[in-house]
Amino acid sequence: MPKRFSTARGREFGEGLRAAIAATGMTSRAVAELVGWNEAKISDLVNGKGGATELELALLLGTCRTPPEEREHLLALFRATNVKGWLQEHGAAEPIQPRTLVRHEATAKTLVSWQPLVVHGLLQIPEYTRAVVEANANVPEDEVEERVAARAARKKALQPSLKATFYLHETVLRTPVGGEEVMRAQLKHLAQVSRRTYVVIRVIPTSLGAHAGHSGPFVLMRFHNVEPVVFVESENASLIIEAPLPIKSYDAVVESLARTALDEEQSRRLIEDIAG
Repeated sequence: MPKRFSTARGREFGEGLRAAIAATGMTSRAVAELVGWNEAKISDLVNGKGGATELELALLLGTCRTPPEEREHLLALFRATNVKGWLQEHGAAEPIQPRTLVRHEATAKTLVSWQPLVVHGLLQIPEYTRAVVEANANVPEDEVEERVAARAARKKALQPSLKATFYLHETVLRTPVGGEEVMRAQLKHLAQVSRRTYVVIRVIPTSLGAHAGHSGPFVLMRFHNVEPVVFVESENASLIIEAPLPIKSYDAVVESLARTALDEEQSRRLIEDIAG
């Protein structure tokens, strides 16, 4: 098996380069011949084995006629493919399609989420998403529907190949996002999804008081062949944590949430009771 990138930057670079080559409509062998390479050199570059300089990568991207913005993005990733930890600054608002997060959701084998304020995006119905997006102070009005559609498309990641566990605070269930009717529909959706064998939804009750999740929301993902990552999102940036020691600290938070949350059946009953 070829070596794979072990960092978020590296994995995004490999996928981006593969897409750039595919966009030419040619085989990797044909592209290799155009730049005077052996096909194996392209394979090594895509799969994280190195073997090329930044100048050679630029030549390859030029041959592929990669658009300037994507070319600069891939070159920037290439310079730091082996650096663990990544602060992605988004500017005014999160991208409509946060490519690093989306790619990790699509390839993860397990996902554990803690959300004290809103329903996780993979569990949202479109009407709930629209209400959340419209309430964001930094999202342009003409981007609302595009963002709702993008969030809906991400739900394709929620399938049997991904074992997903979602911890929600009870206040999330009782906050009428989008109004009573929308929230009732959202709660019924949560109850239905919780019956899937590969989805676990557990609630931290308000009566518990202080708990390990007070430090804030996060998503912890594990994969088949690469190291785990934690995503921590804010208004203008995403922090991708990859170092082993910080990952262990999030494992400890998850273990504590697992001990204190209502079990699956209790959580489902609470969700259904609130839905009415």
